[in-house]
Order: sequence, then structure tokens, then C-alpha cells
Amino acid sequence: MFLVPSSSPCTQTCSDQSLISPHGFSYHCYADDTQLILFFPCSQTQVVARISACRADISQWMSAHQLKLNLDKTELLFLPGKDCPTLDLTINIGTSIVSPTQTARNLGVILDNKRSFTASIAATTRCCRYTLYNIRRIRPQLSQKATQVLVQALVISRLDYCNSLLAGLPACAIRPLQVIQNAAARLVFNLPKCSLRSLHWLPVIARIHFKTMVLAYHAANGSGPSYIQDMFKLYTPARALRSASAKQLAAPSLRGGPKFPSAKTCGFAILAPKWWNELSIEIRIADSLHIFRRRLKTHLFRLHFER
Repeated sequence: MFLVPSSSPCTQTCSDQSLISPHGFSYHCYADDTQLILFFPCSQTQVVARISACRADISQWMSAHQLKLNLDKTELLFLPGKDCPTLDLTINIGTSIVSPTQTARNLGVILDNKRSFTASIAATTRCCRYTLYNIRRIRPQLSQKATQVLVQALVISRLDYCNSLLAGLPACAIRPLQVIQNAAARLVFNLPKCSLRSLHWLPVIARIHFKTMVLAYHAANGSGPSYIQDMFKLYTPARALRSASAKQLAAPSLRGGPKFPSAKTCGFAILAPKWWNELSIEIRIADSLHIFRRRLKTHLFRLHFER
């Protein structure tokens, strides 16, 4: 993953495939930076040259348009696949050297080269803990309803942000987020102990499941962004079977490859089809997103609170 921060005019031209695509990169352009993504086998030896060539083309275009590449904010994050040897991806950019970093922030989420999301979870819990502290200071002046609105807007929304990335992580990794949610519920009721069920809040692990299934619903119905839909395909049996109308997703191969290096590398891409196919057909064939979300929440609520 190669992040090239730049000024906003670059965004308009970086959308032109003639600048980036010839180098084999996927990309996302934002208001003030451009994100380049490259999948490659560990045996490939020309990776540094490809990154340098792409960077040179971007730098040349920026110079031609009176812009300057911000090398201080250029980051390189390498996410190795399973059993991938250590690679030297240090890149020389003029008089500056860009070395692979252990963490990089992407749209507010801290990605790490081990894909453990430890840094991201720690940052989320730290921010939520500070917010809960501030709400607790004014709790005597708030009603229960007002407190719930504040907590849901300022704390629960942070727990839900991009939480599908955490799919497949062990329970011990998710535990800090669950502790925050439990503290938020206690603050709403102003009691030492209370149940999430009273607030109709799904626990964190179920909220991750919920968000993952919503994204899978968009992919199965063709309403999601292209980078989500490209991950999944509807299952088509070789023969005429009843499962053809069940709207199942084809499970991706677990073999190593540039797109799905391992289950650990792509927890979302591996688990989303599995969890989707485990849902009842009544949930999968919902006519609208609103109906799907309602049925899915009821299913997860019963699964976690009525067993």
C-alpha cells in the first residue's frame, strides 16, 4: 500500500487511468491525497522499481502543474502474505528515503503491517474513554434519554466505524471495545451494572457481524461500491438446484494468491460469504435494505441474548 498525499487538484487528474493504471496499481483519490494499492507475489523482484516509476510519473505531473509532492507525508505500508519472506522495500525519492512503516492511518483507521488492528482498537478505546469521561461530568444535568443520544452519537458510532475490518479477530482483541460499550450502557442508566439488552444494543462482536452482513447484502444485490462487489460473486451451481434461488455467495479460494493471500490477511473477504450463507434464506432474500437490517438485528439479538 503506497500513500501519496498531494493537493486537491491532483485528484482530478489521478482519476485518469493513463497516469496510474499502466503501472498495475489500484487507487483511490481523495480531496487531499491519493492512495495506491498493489498486490504482488513475494517472489516478484521489480516491486520497488514499479513503485518508484509510478511515483515519478505522479511527481512529474505535479511539477508540470505547479504542485509539489509532500514527501514528509508519503507513507509506505507493506502487508505481507502468509509465509512471505522479509522484503526490502525502501524507496529513494530524490534526496529522501521512504521506508515501510509499521502503521498508517487510512480514513481514520490505523492499519498495521501485522493486520492485528491493535493500534486502531487502542486509539478508538482511548478516544471513547475520554468522551465518556466528559459525558459523565455532566450526567447529573442530563436525562436518561439525552444521555443515550449523546452516547450513541459520540461513542457507539466510533465503535461501529469500519468495524467490519475486525471480522475474524479473536475475542481477546475485541474485548477493549466491549468494555467501552459496557461502560457506556452503565453511564446511560447511571447504575453500577446494567444489561445491553435494556438498550437494545448488540454487543460489539455482533455489531461487527451486523456491519459485515450489511456490506455482503450490498454485494449480493449489486448496490455496493465496485471494490466490495469485486470481492464476491453469487453462487451459481453447475446443475439446476434449489440453492440457485437462495442468493448465496461463492466462497473465495483459501489458496495463496494476490487477491486472497490467506484467511488472516483478508478476514472480511473470507468470513463475509461464510456468514452470509449461514443466514436463513428469509433474511438473505429480503426485498429491501431496511427489511434486511431489521431481520438481521432480530436474528443476532436472539442469538446473543436468548440462548
